[in-house]
Amino acid sequence: MDFASQALGIGALADPTRRALYDYVVSQGSPVGREQAAADLGLASHNANFHLDRLVTEGLLEVEYRRLSGKTGPGAGRPSKLYKRAGREFSVSLPPRRYDLVGEILAAALSEPQASEDLPTALQQHAQQAGREAAGAMADLDGDDDESRLTRVLAGQGFEPDEVEGALVLRNCPFDALAQKYTNLVCGLNVDFVQGVIDGLGCAGLQACLEPSPGRCCVAVRTLPAGSDQDATS
Repeated sequence: MDFASQALGIGALADPTRRALYDYVVSQGSPVGREQAAADLGLASHNANFHLDRLVTEGLLEVEYRRLSGKTGPGAGRPSKLYKRAGREFSVSLPPRRYDLVGEILAAALSEPQASEDLPTALQQHAQQAGREAAGAMADLDGDDDESRLTRVLAGQGFEPDEVEGALVLRNCPFDALAQKYTNLVCGLNVDFVQGVIDGLGCAGLQACLEPSPGRCCVAVRTLPAGSDQDATS
């Protein structure tokens, strides 16, 4: 989900009435109707309906239709419109953070049968695989050159890439708090993830390099010298 969509969804809760309705709906054990929510919160029915539907539009609530009486067939009446929390997740951070990605890589690596014997290799493989999957999710980049495609994918992951003196530097670390506390582990995963993106895009002439620098991500992407081997990152 892109940043604009996330921000709009959370921004809908800035209105106190919508926030009260959202809190009310998610606190119930089952989906609730407009009349119930309006009565319990002391709102006019039409006002509750407007704000509930806005929460649906922004992806915070979902709708289902069900007869509350339990009756079926002719004469049972029309199904009621009921509201419940949406399954969609929202998370906005400035600058962008992707702690969930680190968690997914660690969980995947630790679930490998051989992880207890060679955890570093399992972590490297899953970080690179996550990078390849991120590249594969951007299926509309075929017409761009290698650096442009790589820039777009890394930007979508929150790295804020910028070309500086012939290298692609990453001005934001999506794993910043973890990288400060567990530097060797997280920076290693970072290099492997970016290399996975490069490999997934087929950018054979580019390489992820570990280049720590104050105020930015520890990874930079450089062009490989002609004829060099791309078997290892530096």
